Amino acid sequence: MPLSSSDAQLSSAQMELAGNWSVSSRGNVLKVVEAARAACLSGFQLFSDRQPAKLVIDGHNDGGITPPSIWWHTDRPDTACIIVDVGENDWSRLAYQFGHELGHVLCNSWQSDAKSAPPCQWVEEVLVEAFSIHGLDKLATNWALSPVIAGAPRFSEAIREYRLRVLMQHGDPTPVNSPTNWFKENRREIESQSGLSGPAVKLVCYIVEEIGECESILGDLGALNRWPARSATPLEEYLSLWEASCRELGTSGALAQFMRNLTAN
Repeated sequence: MPLSSSDAQLSSAQMELAGNWSVSSRGNVLKVVEAARAACLSGFQLFSDRQPAKLVIDGHNDGGITPPSIWWHTDRPDTACIIVDVGENDWSRLAYQFGHELGHVLCNSWQSDAKSAPPCQWVEEVLVEAFSIHGLDKLATNWALSPVIAGAPRFSEAIREYRLRVLMQHGDPTPVNSPTNWFKENRREIESQSGLSGPAVKLVCYIVEEIGECESILGDLGALNRWPARSATPLEEYLSLWEASCRELGTSGALAQFMRNLTAN
């Protein structure tokens, strides 16, 4: 598929709101998603040659009927459409959902041919979940220094509490024996899953910790899925294609290597 623009940058793509935001101020919604984007994308370089020129954030206040997702469309090939489902003034949930879906955009999963599939769909899911959780931490820090919404200067504490709850929902971060042995034992189930589900979620905490040690490794996400088969590729080949893509774009390859080590036989 042709690229949207040779100079498009995810960090500066125009943002537009659509959908139902209940009684939340659209001005405040835009402030939060802009702050969340800045937090999520700071600390590393954007390398992808498939970045959108525009982001549409589509609000669905329908109690989970429409889950957060990327809408794959053909009518605006330069635009990434992010769907979120949040209640009134639920800024932590908004930042978390937006950050996760922004991670998919960063991983080149926003164009109309970007449908994910097993056996490696789980790889991107755990990576963008860790990306979003890392972003929440930075957003909380930034909010404490400069409140995003007037009248809510201490909301950074609520963001940190929400982030902790998300981490706890993923369960005990310490698998039996070691992450590598645990993955080997659970690989068949992990590779059969779609979305962020099943035992793969236990790997998120390891990735969050690794990103915290060196967030510049997030640059590798821009090298994901730049090959026709995308996540339908077997794991060992998927990782090799990712590493080759990292070399082509000039990213560090450190996150790709970390995932190879984590899943080594």
